[in-house]
Amino acid sequence: MAGSEASCVLGIDLGTTSVKAALLVGTERGHVVAESCSRETQAHTSSLEAGPQGMEQNVRRIITALNECLAALPQQQLQRVSHIGISGQMHGIVFWKRDQGCRWTECGTGPTFEPEEVSHLVTWQDGRCSPAFLASLPLPQSHISLATGFGCATVYWYLKKSPDFLKSYDAAGTIHDYVVAMLCDLKKPLMSVQNAASWGYFNARNKSWNTDVLKKSGFPLHLLPEVGDPGSIAGRTICAWHGIPKGTEVGIALGDFQCSVYSCLTERTDAVLNISTSAQLTISMPPGFQPPETPDPSSAVTYFPYFNGDYLAVAASLNGGNVLATFVDMVSRWMEELGLQVQESAIYAKIIKAALAQDDSKLSIHPTIFGERHVPEQLASVTSIAVSELSLGHVTRALCRGIVQNLCSMLPVQHLMETGVSRILGSGSALARNEVLRQEVERIFPFPVVYGKDVDAAVGAAMVMFHRK
Repeated sequence: MAGSEASCVLGIDLGTTSVKAALLVGTERGHVVAESCSRETQAHTSSLEAGPQGMEQNVRRIITALNECLAALPQQQLQRVSHIGISGQMHGIVFWKRDQGCRWTECGTGPTFEPEEVSHLVTWQDGRCSPAFLASLPLPQSHISLATGFGCATVYWYLKKSPDFLKSYDAAGTIHDYVVAMLCDLKKPLMSVQNAASWGYFNARNKSWNTDVLKKSGFPLHLLPEVGDPGSIAGRTICAWHGIPKGTEVGIALGDFQCSVYSCLTERTDAVLNISTSAQLTISMPPGFQPPETPDPSSAVTYFPYFNGDYLAVAASLNGGNVLATFVDMVSRWMEELGLQVQESAIYAKIIKAALAQDDSKLSIHPTIFGERHVPEQLASVTSIAVSELSLGHVTRALCRGIVQNLCSMLPVQHLMETGVSRILGSGSALARNEVLRQEVERIFPFPVVYGKDVDAAVGAAMVMFHRK
């Protein structure tokens, strides 16, 4: 596989704020990332129907960013691409007309497609479905609780609030399902089990939509994509896309979270701990594991379909690096009120230095200022406040510990041990730049911790296809 004539695998991730593409090539030691490129989409747009609660993106801008990414990669290597793996933001939904979803045009690097009869993408962050609206919908036969931003919930919203909108389209999928359908000219969209589960009203056990439940309530069943296994081939490219050969195999679109985990998880006994803006702790469930028949809304753990029929147990906290950013912002505002001006980056460096000088703190901070999905009403609290614990070092140390302890409370050490975890892979921007957080991870989790693992959905999507070759 090594050498100039080796075939490549292209991985693409259509993220919330950016598009990334990565080219993997094979070597004697396995695959390596030969080239990668990222472009911000700047696709957020207002929603006329949903108002301020809506969260939509312009599909044309997303595809423009994708085209810019591919145009920036070496043509020579794109011409040797044998497989394409595509991942993207789960839960969201985009609608299009089957025979008019795009048109193919020539650009500087060869044929490419431009969206035509396509709606905006309603993203996973969309808030138009209120708790009262969700409670009015039929109960799903699924192990995942329905939430606003889920594809099927959004369809119900249009059905009840703007039914004429749905009459304009006869196909739907996630944004990455749309790209796969356009590349392969699929007459009916094809969706992976991973993305289907993220839409709601999908039974992951028997890999089928809740058609009986949906039909009774007037849901437009023709908008539901067909479902296939993650890792399978959806079709072949119908044109030489940016120089990638016509007839190149394209994988069924995958969930970005699963691909991120796939990019770094090498052993079933590894747990992945990611602390960036938010935080996640993820483990592989044993082979043969099946999630419960019905969801437990109070559970802190969600089971995501992974690959080969396996599941990931995911504790996804809304409180991670954003908590520290809020603390720094608070300190900055206090200083402004006192007539002092200090840059936030300088504050961040100083509070970390102060905390490193303070090995321990009896101060206890429960840092859930953003709530949690399973307890949205729960806010932050500070206890065990003593005169001796009021320094900046004590408070920062306690805050970092609280972030890790909160995640650990969602997926306890005992549970990790019972599932055979022997090592933690630490990743994420907040963990990378904060030594105090790393110290607290090592204090709280009784496992070896390996840092520097790059969690990358585009690379993960390429790896899935690479391993399939």
